[in-house]
Amino acid sequence: MVKYILILCAGMLLAACGNRSDNYVPKPKGYPRIDLPKPAYTPLAPTHPYQFEYNKVARILPDSFARSEPHWIFINYPSFNASVQLTYKPVRNDPQRLKAMLEDAYKLAGRHNIKAYEIKEQVVKLPSGQWANLISLSGEVPSQFQFITTDTTTHFLRGALYFNTATENDSLAPVIDYIKNDMVHMLKTLTWRQE
Repeated sequence: MVKYILILCAGMLLAACGNRSDNYVPKPKGYPRIDLPKPAYTPLAPTHPYQFEYNKVARILPDSFARSEPHWIFINYPSFNASVQLTYKPVRNDPQRLKAMLEDAYKLAGRHNIKAYEIKEQVVKLPSGQWANLISLSGEVPSQFQFITTDTTTHFLRGALYFNTATENDSLAPVIDYIKNDMVHMLKTLTWRQE
């Protein structure tokens, strides 16, 4: 009796396994679920020539690069392994200095041309009446979103989003959009301190 049960089980296994290689369809690649917290904003401490609101899930860190200048900071998102690098420069009412800073900012964005399949630039008017250039980069680029803003006489600020991970940008899309919205909120609440 046991012999018949074993033969029956073996037959069912063989029938179930069969040659189905021609019907095999691989599952699409999945990405881990990312839970994004609802943004809640707080003002930046008044220690810089600029002031704005940033998301409470982020931490403000000093820029630690050897060539960093005063008032360069990182807005670090530890749970996303990402940072927004802010680089500030005084314009000193010097049109040639401003022109050089703008050229340098566009040169930095242009370095992504090797891997970017699309670069979109948008000029937006801020509530303060000033303008900002928003640069969105698509593809496997190190920085997916950047901005440049200036009052043209005294202040110049550039922001760039960076991830400290090798994850593909397609899987990071929700986080990129989340931080991009935070960066736009920064710009909408940006004011300059008079020195």
